Amino acid sequence: MTQNTSIHWNGNGQACSALWHSENGIAPHKKVVTGNDTLTADDAYHLACEGTAILWQGDFQNARQLLQALIRRIDRPSKKSKRAGKRVDKSTDVAAKKTSLDIFNQHRLIQSQRARILGMLLIHCNADHSISLRRAPDVTQACLEAYGSVNESYVISLRELLGVISAYEWRKNGLPILANSDGNPIFIHPHYGVFSPVRGEYIELVCNTPLPKQLKEDSTAFDIGVGTGVLSIILAMRDVQKIIATDEDDRALICAKENIVLLNLGSQIEIVKANLFPQGKASLIVCNPPWIPARPSSNLERAVYDPDSQMLKGFLSGLKDHLLPQGEGWLILSDLAEHLELRTRQELLTWIEGAGLAVLERVDTKPKHPKVNDESDMLHFARTAEVTSLWRLSVKL
Repeated sequence: MTQNTSIHWNGNGQACSALWHSENGIAPHKKVVTGNDTLTADDAYHLACEGTAILWQGDFQNARQLLQALIRRIDRPSKKSKRAGKRVDKSTDVAAKKTSLDIFNQHRLIQSQRARILGMLLIHCNADHSISLRRAPDVTQACLEAYGSVNESYVISLRELLGVISAYEWRKNGLPILANSDGNPIFIHPHYGVFSPVRGEYIELVCNTPLPKQLKEDSTAFDIGVGTGVLSIILAMRDVQKIIATDEDDRALICAKENIVLLNLGSQIEIVKANLFPQGKASLIVCNPPWIPARPSSNLERAVYDPDSQMLKGFLSGLKDHLLPQGEGWLILSDLAEHLELRTRQELLTWIEGAGLAVLERVDTKPKHPKVNDESDMLHFARTAEVTSLWRLSVKL
């Protein structure tokens, strides 16, 4: 468990309390009421909007239905949001340069408010991670894998609990990432709290881009920010003999190690806890940093949001010192931030040049995820223009 604070409520005229847990770092709610199957969705919505949390004591499946009802009330499209999401002609409107950023900030605010309201529906879990509600599923193993062992009962938002259950299913079933030489799919198993590589276009870039010739002289690669281990696994499947993969997040390190063991790649891939680079030099260094230079609202968003592009700039500034002669650095990066006016292409090129690097080639692809075609998404104008690129970088001569 990541927090030791308590949450308090009144149950049947008695003062009650339990440990409070929130992966998003949300403080325990001050106003808590109990709710059961008699609570209407409208009443629950009004309570949540005014800042009152609801500790559910009815049927568990009814709680799930209530959460869905809250989602429908929050996500009702408004004419204002539709107008804000329309694409702007940036070539004719000087003030439009701020428009994309304004829309992004509005989108983040709406998402934050949405998460706050949906997080008001709470569930009480026992010390063994079981739930004492009618028709409650067995979530013991899912919570144990996400949170580890605990000694006391705790309260969690139903929305977070459902995320834990979903992550457990991903971990059990696995996610196909590519096929082996026999044509059979290769699976990785994401853990809770570790970014799942559901966007396959950047995986295809690493699969298909020709490897640097320097690997024939020294078959060593670094994978910076290993996550689930997917890029290291791809490099190993492409016959790179030694891969050192780094990360600072303990969940990511455990997840990557498990995936590597399952695929019998331990002789090729070494996992190291480090801030960016390990010791030494390599013929190939790959990095897929967070793509959006903005502040994450939770630990779970750190794989997507990177304040002030800290990891991106850290990778670029340190790359020169860790590349072997004729080696390459592969930077996998979306240009979504550029369409949102969060970073310019010129800034990126300036950072590359300032780090003593040269661009050998940029391999581009278009994303294929469902949001590209979702016109109700406020960021649709940016997503339709988005390009994901693999930048082949070398030390400038």
